[in-house]
Order: sequence, then structure tokens, then C-alpha cells
Amino acid sequence: MNIDNVYTDLKKQLKAELPFVIYRKANTQEIDVFLQEDDELYEYKDNTISGFVFAPFNTLEKTVLIPMDKSICYTVTITSPTNIDKNENDVKYDSVLVSSAKEEHMQLVRRGIDAIKAKCFKKVVLSRKEEVVCENNDALEIYKRLVMNYPKAFVYCWYHPKIGMWLGATPETLLHVKENHFYTMALAGTQPYLGEMNVEWGDKEIEEQKMVTDFILDELTPVSKRIESSNVYTYRAGTLLHLRTDIKVVLKTASSDIAKVIQIVHPTPAVCGLPKKEAKSFILEYEGYNRKYYTGFLGELNVNKNGKIESSLFVNLRCMEMKPDKAILYVGGGITKDSEPEKEWEETVKKTETMKKVLF
Repeated sequence: MNIDNVYTDLKKQLKAELPFVIYRKANTQEIDVFLQEDDELYEYKDNTISGFVFAPFNTLEKTVLIPMDKSICYTVTITSPTNIDKNENDVKYDSVLVSSAKEEHMQLVRRGIDAIKAKCFKKVVLSRKEEVVCENNDALEIYKRLVMNYPKAFVYCWYHPKIGMWLGATPETLLHVKENHFYTMALAGTQPYLGEMNVEWGDKEIEEQKMVTDFILDELTPVSKRIESSNVYTYRAGTLLHLRTDIKVVLKTASSDIAKVIQIVHPTPAVCGLPKKEAKSFILEYEGYNRKYYTGFLGELNVNKNGKIESSLFVNLRCMEMKPDKAILYVGGGITKDSEPEKEWEETVKKTETMKKVLF
């Protein structure tokens, strides 16, 4: 089967209003596909079941599963770049709405900084959504552009008729579990990639990334036999740079205890804040909208890879929710005591630009 046959299958699935997911992991030519054979909305409850999970930011809301035993699943290798139709979307903006969104986000950031100075928490991640009107959307063509533009990201297109269509190109691994070995990363800090990897980082970004790393290491210690972490380094994700630390853990128990590990790491400080409970409460009270699946997680759960059961989950960043006549982009940034509202707004603008590239 070639890649064109895959898109034919997906179009049939869409026409029949049946769930599916298509995804490509970072630095690979393999495309994986799950085609669910009914329109049931399955909930992830059993951590031994196999399938593709799609989880919201708010852990009190339901996590959706596309089960392997209810789906046709296959893998296709891309041997050459797929044909990408010219984008003829008419993209429209409202300058008044943009100005209003800027002031609202800056006010939210100021509120977050005040709460940090009042010792409510050390860090909080604040986000916003932006609607881009673009008629004649073709989600599969947008997915192709994501694949071409972001070779180092986990790129996906997920659909369920009872929830909707989501696409994304996330740079961040939540966890990879293989037997009793567990891999994750601490990712924080953002600046534009201008052709140079050897860049200077400010104190705010360095402190923010260290907070994330320290939290993950501290939280995983009780369930670990051994933990190893790399030195922090600059990591490129498309047009953006981040600070990253790689973390490898040998768990005390087998990967069947994955639910406990997920509970520990989700939501990460990189998408929520520190302490997690207080930061999350602030987000739910003041952010002013429902993040839905943005900053949730998604990926393979208990999938057989070369005779071994593995789970690979990713943080749902750089994502969009697709509607018939518009795309809803979700972006955010980490706020610390040293944050400047204007710069935080500009960071979210840079992040939306990475996604708008595939809409224009």
C-alpha cells in the first residue's frame, strides 16, 4: 500500500463519519493508521488495553481511546514526498479582535505574575486560543503539510464524529515505556530559530526549564530504581528553539503500572505550572476558556512493536481544532516572577505563526 491509498482510506472514513487517527513519529518515514470500525466513543479506563489514547488537559474529563481490537491498523513507509495541493484558503483576520486578544492575554499574564509574587505558586503556564477563518479546509492536506514541515515532531490528524477533528505537530514526549524502562523529557523556554543553534538564553528561560526538570526528577524518584538525566541543551522544533533535558528511568515495576506514571507526569509543569495543584486551579479559574485536548496527551498505549509491548505518549502542543470554516489554534507560555506581559504575548504570536504556515 502506498501513501495515496492511505488518504483514500481516510476520506472514506470521514465520509462514513467513523473515527480514525493517522500519525508519524519524529525522524521516521513510517506513517501509522488506526481506522475504527464503529462510531462508538470508547473511554480509556483499563491501562492494559491496546490502542491510541487522546486525553484532555483536565484530568477530570474523559480520555478517549481508539481501541486496536475495534480498528483496522497498519503502517506505511513514505518513500518520497507526497503530493501537496496548493493551499487556496482565504485566511481572514480581524485587527480589532487581535488587539482585544492581546490585551486580554497580557492582563491574564499580569494576574499570574501577581499570584506568583503573592507566593501562590512558582510558575504557571497560561494559554489562549485564536480562531483563523479559512474556508474550504482540507484536514488531510493540512496534515500532509505538517508532515513535510515538521520532520522532528510527532505529527497527527485525529478524528471522532462525536468530538471533532484535531491536528498537531508536537515536539514534546510525555513518556515512552518499554518493559520497565521509561523515557521522558523536560522541555521549556522558547525563542525563534534564526539559523543558529548556539544561542544565548535568558535567566527566566533557564530558571523555568530547571523548575520543570527538578519537578519531574523529584516526582519519579518514588517509582524508580534508577534515574539518569542529560545536561540541558538547545533543541530545535521547526521555527522555534527550546531548552531540553532528556530523562531515562528504570521503574521499580513493569510497564503495566503505566497509569501511575501518567498520573505523576500529567499535566507536566511545562504545560501547567508548579506546584501543579495550585497552578492548575489558577488556570481553570482564570484562563477563561476550556483547553479541551490542548496540553493533554495522545499516542500509542500498549502497542506491539517488534514483539515487545511499548507505549509512546506525547504532550498535545502546537495543535489546532478544525472546523468546516475555521481553524482554532491553541498556544501558551510559562509565566514566572520575571515574565514580561508584552514578551509573553509575542511568544504566543510566534507559536501561532508556526501553525499558520500550514494553513496559508
